[in-house]
Amino acid sequence: MFRLSKLSDYAVVLLSELGRANEGAVRNASGLAAATGIAEPTVAKVLKLLAGGGLVTSQRGAHGGYRLARPLAAIPIADVIAAIEGPIALTACVDGHVGACEVECSCPVRGRWDPVNAAIRHALSEITLADMACPAWTLTGAARLAEPVV
Repeated sequence: MFRLSKLSDYAVVLLSELGRANEGAVRNASGLAAATGIAEPTVAKVLKLLAGGGLVTSQRGAHGGYRLARPLAAIPIADVIAAIEGPIALTACVDGHVGACEVECSCPVRGRWDPVNAAIRHALSEITLADMACPAWTLTGAARLAEPVV
């Protein structure tokens, strides 16, 4: 089973909560922890990763905290996953990675995962945090993803 870490899930929850605030409002880790039920050390860790990924900006000082770097509608889920998990790939032998596998020299499917990974990245780029934050998931991208490929 392919599964994202809990930190990726928490990242979506925290970003959605930040998006609920007035535009540009700064929220601190303890306030976000209280609002979401996620432990404060975990909130701080996720926010640091999100800041490193350019999804939130931080402000120091007495009235410091975090704010979205761009609106929820401009943040694809792919960006959130990449900020928390790293590059989106099902195997280590993609995108020119060398030395990640003991049998790469003789592997009959080496490089064949690239189209699969590209399709996954594309699908995850079609869904934004605004789509995830919607109470009723009526997303046009999701409808397109559910259509059979001919």
